[in-house]
Amino acid sequence: MGKTKVGIAMSGGVDSTACALLLQKKYDIHAFFMQLAQPDLHQQINRVKEITNRCNIPLQIIDLQADFEKTVLDYFALSYQNGRTPNPCMICNHEIKFGLFMDAILDQGMDRVATGHYTNLINDDGCLLLQQGNDETKDQSYFLARLTQQQLARVEFPLGEMTKDKVYDFVEKHGFTDFRGQESQDVCFLGDDSIGHFLETREPGSGTGGEIVSTDGQVLGRHNGIYNYTIGQRRGLGIAAATPLYVIRIDAENNRIIVGENHELFRDTIEIEDVLWHCDRHPDPDREYRVRIRFGHRGQKAEIEQISDNRFRITFAAKQRAVTPGQFAVIYDQGLVLGSGEIQ
Repeated sequence: MGKTKVGIAMSGGVDSTACALLLQKKYDIHAFFMQLAQPDLHQQINRVKEITNRCNIPLQIIDLQADFEKTVLDYFALSYQNGRTPNPCMICNHEIKFGLFMDAILDQGMDRVATGHYTNLINDDGCLLLQQGNDETKDQSYFLARLTQQQLARVEFPLGEMTKDKVYDFVEKHGFTDFRGQESQDVCFLGDDSIGHFLETREPGSGTGGEIVSTDGQVLGRHNGIYNYTIGQRRGLGIAAATPLYVIRIDAENNRIIVGENHELFRDTIEIEDVLWHCDRHPDPDREYRVRIRFGHRGQKAEIEQISDNRFRITFAAKQRAVTPGQFAVIYDQGLVLGSGEIQ
């Protein structure tokens, strides 16, 4: 038998380059680039070609622009129109990167797919569970929490036990010395564009102005489109007040931004829907778990109870600031991703 064929998801960055170099001696590897809506698409393609040529790895470009537009960009725009703050990376990972892109790679005769994400994958009595990467500052298990068992069964994460510094050191030993300081964009399709400008360009006239009101209903000013605001925002409100004011809630139905003082941002309970529990392992209502409510959130102890078929209530041990509808809560059990759901 020949070597296992592994498709490397290449972006032109340090992580996917390290992934390819790590697996090159172990597997028969082929590089694949995902063509989406990147503003710097041609530069990325040229960079990937340069890297794969230097590594002597065959490269294939998979065009998923139309699918990305329909699946991710439509979701992104609609969420903001409905007063929610979307998480496009979560949707893209499930539907595009580990969905259509992975399918396309496997269709090219690959046995498995490998990516440069900082996370580990363990087999717990037949159940595949994501485990936090060893580098806590770069851990990406949160963004991968929506992947299914079928998707996890065909993927490898060779960087899970490495730190970012060790990844830089590793690629530099192989002659790639120009990666440091080149972190990827948080939202790949925005580039240097603002969310507001991106949405207005995509759907002209969608940024209808409306009232900014206090939590007790007093009109304090005007906003220039609800998609320009998110929960917890303080800057750019254009309101003069004796105490600092923050966005507490976005009322899309009435086209209003509700503002209040900092203490009004804190909540000890939230509800989540569209919940995915890995291997149908529901949480024990008598136990505490660690819950992250956004990528940059390190997590807080919480209890979880089911309140309907696919709706759960999370009660935190301590109040959490700026809980944002549209983001995802990811539930961890001793460092393992147990499940996730969209915050309501």
